[in-house]
Amino acid sequence: MGRDVVTCETITQLFNGAIRRGGQNRFQWWRTGPDTTESLTYTQVGYKVKDLCGALLKMGIEKSDRIAIMAPNCPQWMWADMAILNAGGVTVTIYPTSSEHELTYIINDSGCRAIFVKDADILQRVLNSVNNLPTLEKIIVMDSDYEGDHPLLISIDDMFKKGAVYLAQNPTAYEERWHSVQPWDWATIVYTSGTTGQSKGALHTHRSIMAANYRDDYNIAISGYSFDENDVNLCFLPLSHTYERQMGEMMIMMYGGTIAYAQKASTVIQDIQVFQPTYFMSVPRIYERIYMTLRDMACKTEQGRQMFEKAMGIGMQVIDARTQENGSVNMGFDVDMTAGLPEDLKAKYLEVDKNLFSMIRGMLGSRFRVAYSASAALSSDLCKAFLAMGIRINEGYGLTETCNSIIYNDLRSIKPGSVGKVAAGVDTRIAEDGELQVRAENLFLKYFNKPEETREAFTEDGYFKTGDIVEVDEYGYYKIVDRKKAIMVLDTGKKVPRAKVESPYSTSRYIEQIFVNGDDRKYVTALVVPKFAWFVQYFKENDISFDESKVVFQGEGADLTCIEVGEDFISNPVLQEMIAAEIEEYNQFLESHEAIKKWAILPRQFLLERDEITPTLKTKAKVIKANWAETIEKLYAE
Repeated sequence: MGRDVVTCETITQLFNGAIRRGGQNRFQWWRTGPDTTESLTYTQVGYKVKDLCGALLKMGIEKSDRIAIMAPNCPQWMWADMAILNAGGVTVTIYPTSSEHELTYIINDSGCRAIFVKDADILQRVLNSVNNLPTLEKIIVMDSDYEGDHPLLISIDDMFKKGAVYLAQNPTAYEERWHSVQPWDWATIVYTSGTTGQSKGALHTHRSIMAANYRDDYNIAISGYSFDENDVNLCFLPLSHTYERQMGEMMIMMYGGTIAYAQKASTVIQDIQVFQPTYFMSVPRIYERIYMTLRDMACKTEQGRQMFEKAMGIGMQVIDARTQENGSVNMGFDVDMTAGLPEDLKAKYLEVDKNLFSMIRGMLGSRFRVAYSASAALSSDLCKAFLAMGIRINEGYGLTETCNSIIYNDLRSIKPGSVGKVAAGVDTRIAEDGELQVRAENLFLKYFNKPEETREAFTEDGYFKTGDIVEVDEYGYYKIVDRKKAIMVLDTGKKVPRAKVESPYSTSRYIEQIFVNGDDRKYVTALVVPKFAWFVQYFKENDISFDESKVVFQGEGADLTCIEVGEDFISNPVLQEMIAAEIEEYNQFLESHEAIKKWAILPRQFLLERDEITPTLKTKAKVIKANWAETIEKLYAE
């Protein structure tokens, strides 16, 4: 279906065309219990969006009016988004974990007239801030069982009813409004995560987002495959960000497939078994967790661990043997992984594939085809590990401002450690300081209400300054060195890319999180968060005592995570020795001035609720340095 909709110029054309073509095909799918699901067809979703849009029109929503969505991923997220866009409005996305301060800033900066919220928790944060939100006229609650009597409140069920009545009285209102939407009209404002300062609202038009859809459709086609109505996308990255919303939600509309909603990022492995998706998008931090989960499941016994390590060694040999002259590996769907291998290596690989790798792939579902990675660079070792197991991960590079991937790995020539080559329709150049600059139809229009920041973001001749330092090899493959602002400069003047030091720990057995520091210092240090849950189990199995009353867990069921331990736990000599050995091992692959000289083991994780990481799990340097200032200073005390 993707090739049939290349004439669509607006998201409203894309959506309404998909509804007509999709008909009774399944569109949305979600879990209602451990073993139960519900779904909606394209026709059913179409009516929900139409009625909801009718209610917005009855409210007096005009073209370019801003309406926010603050909710975790759920079917209602799309209904709200498409209703806003079909009304000619502008969707302002707010992460569901945002604080009262953050949501107040975004609503006031964008001038939102209304906001959709999912549940009582988010609703309370909005109500706590409502006296400081002068433009807000309506709060629409997605959960139908909410209770409240605030004059701004209305349930989504009541919105459906009001919209249906309005459209019965004004039968052409919906079609007239969505047909009036033009490619250059504003579509969405997405606020950057603000890892280095105040977040900025990147304003995208219908044209820029549709250009991103066509770019991805072309990139998929040249990789030798496509999607159709039989495909299922597992949706678990935040829809508040452009990546899942465009590459997942909007691309599935192009192909007429199904969106399956994961309960949350931590339940992905279980959700995969329920929905059996054919593809999904994620970020490197999640792929690290998926790899660790798959590895831990295979290594429950000492025999299993030895089998896994032996198999991975053989798998890596196969990837090395299949690596082409330009450093890439052909992972096309028509490729035989063992073709051209020496007979002994072929036999070994077929054996470990049968006994282990096939079972690991089975954990990703019987219908899994390909996964996509963006937001940050996937480490070379982690990429090769997945490829060795026959798991296809297609890596790209992009930003909120570019509406996702502008550099892309062809599935038939994936180069581990590289984000790929420049995508079709994108023009790039590298500035003298190594910063990537780009121009393309999928670029954002401006930073909302920030003319000075917008001017600073572009060159005089219209190239967007990405803020990323890159390298490109003789074959045209790009490598992200680091964010321009994230490159540390020691007091000796030597530069150290933070990503280069931190990325090897993506496959660490003992370290969960690491943050390195060195700006204006003599040497590089690190704040280290161990894998608490792993050490808890290890200590118990080996009769190593620790104060269990100091151990703090967060979440429940599959989402249960150990986030904090006592000082006695991190002071244990066994833990300290294992952490030290791993750091020293990774230091061997760094230049002397890049190596971690001292480190502190922390008693808790970097947490989203403490604003230390972004919703896409990137560390916030400024916040971490402030929160752990005393600890950092001790590392530099003579």
